[in-house]
Amino acid sequence: MAFFDIKGLVNPLSTLKQFGNKPHTVEYPKKHKETADRYRGLHFNDLEACIGCGNCSTICMNEAIDMIHLDNIEGSEGDSGLRPRVDNGRCCWCALCVEVCPTGSLNMTKQDIFISSDADAFLWTPGVSNPEGKDILSFTSDEKTSLSLFDRVPMPEMEGEERVKSFAETMLYYTEEAAREEASRCISCSLCTEVCPDHMHIPEYINAIARGEDEDSIRIIYDNNPLGEMCGKVCTRRCEDVCALQVRGDAVAIRWLKEYAMSRAETADILKEIVNPDIQPANGKKIGIVGGGPAGLTAGYYLALKGFDVTIFEANEYAGGMVMYGIPKYRLPMDSLNKQIDYMKSIGVKIQFNTKVGKDISFDDIYKNHDAVFVGVGFQKPYNIGIDGEEANGVIPAVSLLFDVNSGKTPDLGHKVVVIGGGNVAIDGARVSRRLGSEVVIMYRRRVEDMPADWEEIEGAEVEAVDIMPQTIPIEIISDENNKVTGIKYLKAEMKADAGGGRPRPVPIEGSEAIMEVSTVIGAIGQEADYSFLSDEYMNKIEINRGRMVVNDQQQTKDPKIFAGGDAVNRTADAISAIADGYRAVKAIEKWLMK
Repeated sequence: MAFFDIKGLVNPLSTLKQFGNKPHTVEYPKKHKETADRYRGLHFNDLEACIGCGNCSTICMNEAIDMIHLDNIEGSEGDSGLRPRVDNGRCCWCALCVEVCPTGSLNMTKQDIFISSDADAFLWTPGVSNPEGKDILSFTSDEKTSLSLFDRVPMPEMEGEERVKSFAETMLYYTEEAAREEASRCISCSLCTEVCPDHMHIPEYINAIARGEDEDSIRIIYDNNPLGEMCGKVCTRRCEDVCALQVRGDAVAIRWLKEYAMSRAETADILKEIVNPDIQPANGKKIGIVGGGPAGLTAGYYLALKGFDVTIFEANEYAGGMVMYGIPKYRLPMDSLNKQIDYMKSIGVKIQFNTKVGKDISFDDIYKNHDAVFVGVGFQKPYNIGIDGEEANGVIPAVSLLFDVNSGKTPDLGHKVVVIGGGNVAIDGARVSRRLGSEVVIMYRRRVEDMPADWEEIEGAEVEAVDIMPQTIPIEIISDENNKVTGIKYLKAEMKADAGGGRPRPVPIEGSEAIMEVSTVIGAIGQEADYSFLSDEYMNKIEINRGRMVVNDQQQTKDPKIFAGGDAVNRTADAISAIADGYRAVKAIEKWLMK
């Protein structure tokens, strides 16, 4: 029996009620619907704020982001020159790339529609493909919402009043737990490696620390730096200046992490066991090295590994050069540096201590008895202060004070010391003087922010009650009838803009002359090399320009048998640059002799 289906007839008529409702879709492009404020649309990148770290590419699980060169973007220190390109055929708009962008340059926009028949058009270069995107940003991140960790794990330090009681290290350094936590912040962008003079494998050894593989970290460091512990304590750490995280937060503590790793090897024997160096068989070639500073030690270590017969001629009782005798022991203890040098000796580096070239042995003898010579002398000869009265008793070069104290002497500086200068040597001289019991004032002709000293060292001096007098120009040292220092005359200065566009210059203020009673004046306005060990014959063979030996990009002088590095060559005047010179010279010497 058939039944008439009334429901089937009536139901279609019920759809007529939808004619009065607004449609769920819109006619594009005639009409456009407003997107939500946090909608994750197409990407936009601020090309100027981006540093090309590649963190967005690394995090993308769909492999939708790669880093490319753009014609109008030049790389620089802290900027790889690369910029992200997004394959929108792969992208799922999860926005992880935005959440890990350390600079905040990469964002999502409200731009939700893009139509093209060209498949390549979906390879989207944010900021280039859509410059208008900056006006419709939607999903962004800041310091609080970012997945990056911007806060550095604090470094424990000794209190200021305790510091000046001894020459004990002021830094207390990371525990294992703190080091692992700090190392985990690294995003492995390698911008630090590019700016490091020695191009150390920084992300690699930091990642090893984060994984708990400290010995592996040590081996990675020793690949191209035999003085890692020294660098971990006193390096100028330009690598941290370009750390991607420092744009919106704190740089990864690269230096302190290096110190942590290297301190795991407590003795030279343990260090040798961990590094387990591959020492090549003797090749019959002899290398003479003048100066046992960072450049000479680096060259000696890697040349010995390559089978060369290496002898370093060191004028002092200990090797290390200005690192050993110019850096106070509260920053770099002697046993730390000696541990690293003892390890070098254990793999075959010979060091003749207390052997001053030009006095105990001639440079000519070294030259004639070796197949190649590396010169790594430091800047140990101080400049004069250049004011009246500096010949008085009680006027001491800072490098001389540091040398004496590091040699075990305890000079009597009297009740009050004035240090003239604003660099690290001046700060070291001031902080050492505080430990010797004196009240200390630093006179610097420019502003505190203009001081070339490391900001950490400046802060350390202030914590230790060193009085910094900026915009102060010393003009005369006053002495008594016995030619003993009793005071210093100075003028205050105001900063004037430089007409040539340079940094502001100090100009004495008329009528500001004053005298300060002092017992010792320490000069720290710079040093130069002492080339008296070179005879006229060798001075004519090599070229010296403005106090430095001229070398090519292989550290080779005009005499092809003589190589040079460190302060005597480069103007950076820091240990890591000297290490880089020594490492570069090793490759050049090997190529020149073993061709």
